[in-house]
Amino acid sequence: MKLQDQLNRTISLKKVPKRIVSLVPSQTELLCDLGLQGSLVGVTKFCAHPGHIRKEVAVVGGTKQIHINKIKNLQPDIILCNKEENTREIVEVCQSICTVHVSDIYSIKDSLELTRVYGAIFNKAKRASQIIEAIEKEVDEFQYFTRNMPVLKVGYFIWKAPWMVAANKTFINYLLQLNKFENVFKEKTRYPEIDMKVEGQNLKIDLILLSSEPFPFKEVHIKEVQEHFPKTTIMLADGEMFSWYGSRLVKAFHYFKSLRSNLQNNQS
Repeated sequence: MKLQDQLNRTISLKKVPKRIVSLVPSQTELLCDLGLQGSLVGVTKFCAHPGHIRKEVAVVGGTKQIHINKIKNLQPDIILCNKEENTREIVEVCQSICTVHVSDIYSIKDSLELTRVYGAIFNKAKRASQIIEAIEKEVDEFQYFTRNMPVLKVGYFIWKAPWMVAANKTFINYLLQLNKFENVFKEKTRYPEIDMKVEGQNLKIDLILLSSEPFPFKEVHIKEVQEHFPKTTIMLADGEMFSWYGSRLVKAFHYFKSLRSNLQNNQS
């Protein structure tokens, strides 16, 4: 089998891979939902779903730092990476072990294509189609749900000390748009640092979302942000719902509906 990954790299597979190392949490979840948990031999310490996976499968490091010898000893047939989550150096060193597939996700379309390709690679096409159909249904229903809702100006915070936000050319930004949230940092790229004092004086923001990951924002941080944006509604957000792709999207739109409902209740 010959195919291209999402960096347009050609990958050749002589047979269906039976031993998989996943270096991306959302892709680990997708693999398990495809029925491939038994084929996983290595995951990262951030692969939190399903909850038992790190107890049953070898942990080979994080997404930015890996234990390469541990991965070699697992004798994988394929290693699954992501352009944003993993460094180029990780991809290159993994290529010395076995075939490496790299995803690159900016939209729902990209996520569905990855699911389809995994279905082809691992002989799980039927299950992949079911997941794709479920996500497409959720997207259609959500767009109908939000059809009469106003567009809100939103800032999505991912880190503090320094303060950082999700900007353009990110999957988070794409999901914000689906939620009818206009990203006030859309003129910036990726995950820029911002000056809270300057932005607090210059920006008019309807809503600030404090993500649960990668920085674990809690209730205590709301007051800290409120000092800079006293007229803005500030809420905690489930970072997995806004940044995980793959099968997580089946659940994400239920969460987005709840978020909108909570926002309306807070403003009423």
